[in-house]
Amino acid sequence: MKQILLVLMTLLCISPISAQNVLNDKADNIIGVYSGKQGDDRFKVKIVKLTNGTYRGQVIWMEHDKDANGNKLLDTKNPDKSLRDKPADRIVLFSGLKYNAQKHCWDDTKIYDPQRGIRAKLSIEFTNDGRLKVKGSLLGISESVYWIPEKKS
Repeated sequence: MKQILLVLMTLLCISPISAQNVLNDKADNIIGVYSGKQGDDRFKVKIVKLTNGTYRGQVIWMEHDKDANGNKLLDTKNPDKSLRDKPADRIVLFSGLKYNAQKHCWDDTKIYDPQRGIRAKLSIEFTNDGRLKVKGSLLGISESVYWIPEKKS
């Protein structure tokens, strides 16, 4: 009886590990397909691990990928003029993302915002409900969007 009581007291004293910490504690947990929304734009992003151990996120689908004339939308706001003819549903949002074990998040790169044609400092972490919190910061101003993981089949 004393052993059971001791075990129960020990368990109560240990702070519970949240789902967020569990998801954020393994670097490769970020790999997968996520759906997101920014303004009226719905899209899907695929995050993969590159051979150098960093991660890349690329748009793989957009709800509205054509203009009023039926032409494929292009990355017309890209500051790199050589990328302005790239289809909007194939834009690389970030590359070189690294897992930061001390902060339990992914960072150390920039994210590209094709709606504004800007790049911002990027930080990503899982929320307690399993969504990705994608935070971009530029000149002291931050904006976060949340991406929902797609079901793996």
